[in-house]
Amino acid sequence: MTMPTHIVAVGGVVENEKGEILLVKTHDGGWVFPGGQVEVGENLMDALIREVKEESGIDVDVLDLIGVYSNTGTHKWYDGVTDVPTKVMLDFTCQSTGGELSTSEETSESGWVARDQVLDFITAPAIRTRYQAYLDFDGRPLYMDYVTRPEFQINMSRNIGTTR
Repeated sequence: MTMPTHIVAVGGVVENEKGEILLVKTHDGGWVFPGGQVEVGENLMDALIREVKEESGIDVDVLDLIGVYSNTGTHKWYDGVTDVPTKVMLDFTCQSTGGELSTSEETSESGWVARDQVLDFITAPAIRTRYQAYLDFDGRPLYMDYVTRPEFQINMSRNIGTTR
């Protein structure tokens, strides 16, 4: 039996005490909310706390699960050579608890943006869709299956769980 290969990743929509949202500008993907791959032996919460800190310098508490996303398409990385496998991504709300804004090897800028202006910064359709899920969050996580290449396409979208 061949074991499946896919990336597990986490994303955090981080709010500060003013209700602003943390965004980071990546070298290849433009403005996004912070997150990244879960490393071997790492749990989801620790991975998200680590990724937010690495990419932005901000410390967080992880709060609610917003959505679970399957990117069921495969494509080439920005280098045009490396194959990117399918992904499972989990997005959470987070509250900032401290730290100082900074950048990293992966990010060229970081900053706080008014909640209603975030979509003016984010251009990637999948990230825009996932941020909209945060705006629409009613306590029930969203499950979505999409592909990002050759064009962004949503294959399925539905809320899971019960209302609070």
